[in-house]
Amino acid sequence: MGIFDKFKKGFQKSASAFSSGLKEIIIKKEIDDENLNKIEEFLIQSDVGVEAASEIKEIISTKKIDPNKDLSSEINLILKEYIISLMKPLENNSFFEKKEKINATLVSGVNGVGKTTTIGKISKILKANGNKVMLAASDTFRAAAIEQLENWAKKVDVEITKSKQGSDPASVAYKAIEDAINNNFNQVLIDTAGRLQNKKNLMEEYKKIANVTKKIDPNAPHNVILILDATSGQNVINQVEEFNKIIPITGLIMTKLDGTAKGGILLAVAKKYKLPIIALGLGEKEDDLQIFEAQKFADAFTQIT
Repeated sequence: MGIFDKFKKGFQKSASAFSSGLKEIIIKKEIDDENLNKIEEFLIQSDVGVEAASEIKEIISTKKIDPNKDLSSEINLILKEYIISLMKPLENNSFFEKKEKINATLVSGVNGVGKTTTIGKISKILKANGNKVMLAASDTFRAAAIEQLENWAKKVDVEITKSKQGSDPASVAYKAIEDAINNNFNQVLIDTAGRLQNKKNLMEEYKKIANVTKKIDPNAPHNVILILDATSGQNVINQVEEFNKIIPITGLIMTKLDGTAKGGILLAVAKKYKLPIIALGLGEKEDDLQIFEAQKFADAFTQIT
């Protein structure tokens, strides 16, 4: 299966819901004010966000659409062009490239978004690109989290630094970077405990992990990746807001896009925060983490090949 096919399959629910929703709205051969308002409302209900929905409505209202063409297809095309213009600047393929110096990445997110699994998938791509990867099991609250990361390390054949359950998470991150430097590793991925963004004590500990890494390298962490679950809908907006206050986010990865009909939430996040989008989770298999490309995302979301 090619990359576009994976995108297309992953966005099948969102694209199908969007296409059928538009067809229900557009029953006439013209776009009048009533239909424009219905389209805007439908976009908002699809989690595209108020700001993006308003902009798309404005574009449709000013666009000369041939009445002899299928209006649903024409509006899908307008949406596709909008997505590309919005999200093309947010691509960050360089994240996966081979690094010449140590590159420490702090991976964060609330409970259940798939952080540990995503780290394993990231590791596989990094290794395939010639990186020497070290994982840091800094989710020390749960023995199961340490074990899960260890299983991924074995599966994709990368190294791991770990400690006992209950150990200081920051000390594990420190040791991982230290070991990586001493053994010529160039990528360190730090797994952190899932935490609610409104729990101050947990967020302070998260900040401590980042601060400890700076004792080895003042520029660390070099990346701060927030993992988001697409099925959480508008809640992801609050997550980005709160995590970004603690440590500035340098990139986003959205998972479980194959499990929701409201993949439009990624547009809302892109419009509001304009943060780089690293990759998208489009399935459970280890190869189902896809490097983000605006063109493929737009094609798959609108199902225009």
